[in-house]
Amino acid sequence: MTDDADEGLTYAGAGVDIGASEAATAALVGAVDDEDGEGDYAGLIDIGGQYLALATDGVGTKLLVAEAVDDYSTVGIDCIAMNANDLVAAGVEPVAFVDYLAVDEPDEGTAAELGAGLATGAERADVALVGGETAVMPEVIRGLDIAGTCAGLADESDLFAEAEVGDALVGIPSSGIHSNGLTLAREAATRAGSYDDPFPDSEKTVGEVLLEPTRIYTGLPLHAHDTHAAAHVTGGGWTNLERMGPHRYEITDPLPIPSVFEFVADQGGVADEELYRTFNMGMGFVAALAPDDAAALADATDGEVVGRVTEGTGVAINGLELD
Repeated sequence: MTDDADEGLTYAGAGVDIGASEAATAALVGAVDDEDGEGDYAGLIDIGGQYLALATDGVGTKLLVAEAVDDYSTVGIDCIAMNANDLVAAGVEPVAFVDYLAVDEPDEGTAAELGAGLATGAERADVALVGGETAVMPEVIRGLDIAGTCAGLADESDLFAEAEVGDALVGIPSSGIHSNGLTLAREAATRAGSYDDPFPDSEKTVGEVLLEPTRIYTGLPLHAHDTHAAAHVTGGGWTNLERMGPHRYEITDPLPIPSVFEFVADQGGVADEELYRTFNMGMGFVAALAPDDAAALADATDGEVVGRVTEGTGVAINGLELD
């Protein structure tokens, strides 16, 4: 990886300005002017004795990789994962999922691949697929887009609140690049090569590595170990940790960095700060809890204690500051 971004790619330069996106989202929320049920990862509605939680998301420009290599078999998993994981980060058990597929023209083969991926994702997340919608809109859509909504239920006592100063942080590994930052990753991967090129030191192609589906984090024993807060590391990279509360998050022992991120950094000349602001860098989910509970959670999963919560602001990774 590199600290020199003079000639390197950036997420904004590749076409996605996180700051502008957050400003547009804030404008949308402000126009709605309704904070009932607002949450960092899910909308929460008190239905009497329990909370109904809803999260909605899509797969993003990972679809363009799937289109380029003509393989849509895994993106249905991503679609469910991005939604179910947001509910898990709120302390909610996902129970049902509904999808929305928009296409410029219907294609049975592609639809079958997408459906198979959704079925696999639903099995991994342990949710019911309860329906969906397919819209044919040739003047609106080029190719296809897929998104969905996941519903879950939780008692009020199950909902995560905020991290506490003194908490330890447990990082749970990602399965790869997941479904965020693909605009930057695609730009880097095709800067001097193609998706069909062999991935370094692997039997897979670059396209296959980029399409590795998002890990689904349902089933983690978060409540059994008294988790205070959690973060799903998606758009915005490790700045997502700040969603756990207005503290400082010091990462002293980060998880190993998967080779896909080294590849993106090398091919695109992407600076370290840009990488951590864009990608999960091998840590797709983080839990904040008391140190003894953190050690127990790490032992019960494939996670590791990676850092701690302290007074202050921002995220620090071995001296690298994300404010």
